[in-house]
Parts: sequence; structure tokens; C-alpha cells
Amino acid sequence: MEKIKSILDKVIMTVCVAFFIVMVLLTTYQVVTRYIFKSPSSFSEVTTRYLFVWLILLSATYVFGQRDHICITALKDTFQGKTRKAINIFGECVIILFSVLILIYGGGAISGINMVQYDSILKIPTGIIYSIIPISGVLIVFYSILNIIKYAKE
Repeated sequence: MEKIKSILDKVIMTVCVAFFIVMVLLTTYQVVTRYIFKSPSSFSEVTTRYLFVWLILLSATYVFGQRDHICITALKDTFQGKTRKAINIFGECVIILFSVLILIYGGGAISGINMVQYDSILKIPTGIIYSIIPISGVLIVFYSILNIIKYAKE
């Protein structure tokens, strides 16, 4: 499982870096076309906006998988041993429940509904743009399951 996590981490990080590079290039292109040629590119603006959403959700998923996200540990730090393990596992179960209900189920429903609506500039279904929501939900569930396994072994 750790090998799969390591590969997944590298893939997510590579995609995030690629998205960031493309966003910088598109934004530069947008500025040049707007101020030098006086003809702004709507394609670059819309694409950058959608890439930004994907970048945010994938980056948040990556940070969650690394356990580097903001976490209030005041309650958890007061306990030791089995109680602390139970609190950690319970927290991961709550995260899984949220991810399944809101991100996977809700995001999947939104993506499915919007597959018939097309973006006017990019000419792609807006459901593809929203599909990052259930994708990030699945990845968060995967990371949470790995965390539960890790906590159970402690």
C-alpha cells in the first residue's frame, strides 16, 4: 500500500506542477494579448480558471495524503494509548463519511448532471470540469484508509 501511495503522490505532484506551469504560461499569454495586441484571449482566461480549480483540489488532496494540512490537536494530544488511537481512527472515519457523501456522491451527481451542458469557450462538457470533485474524494478516501491501517498497527 505504501508503494501505491508513493506512486500516487508522485503522480499528483507531477500533475499539479504541470497545471501550475500551464497556468503561468496561459496567464502570460493572456497579459501579452490583452496589453500588447489589445485583443484578449478568452480561451486562456477560461482554461486558467478551470486549471486553478483542479490545481487547488488536487493540491489539497496531496497535502491531506501527506498529513500536512491544518489540524487542531488540542483534544487529541490530551490522550495517550488506545484512546488516542480510537480518536484518530474515528477522525479518519468522519473524513471518509464526508468524502463519500459530499465529494464522491454529491460531486458525482453534479458532474453527471453537467455532462450535457457545454462550456461556451472550450466546447467541452462542464461535467468534465466538475469531475475533479469526486476524483479528489476518492483519493481522500484512499489516503484515509491508509491512515486507518497505520493507526491500527500502532
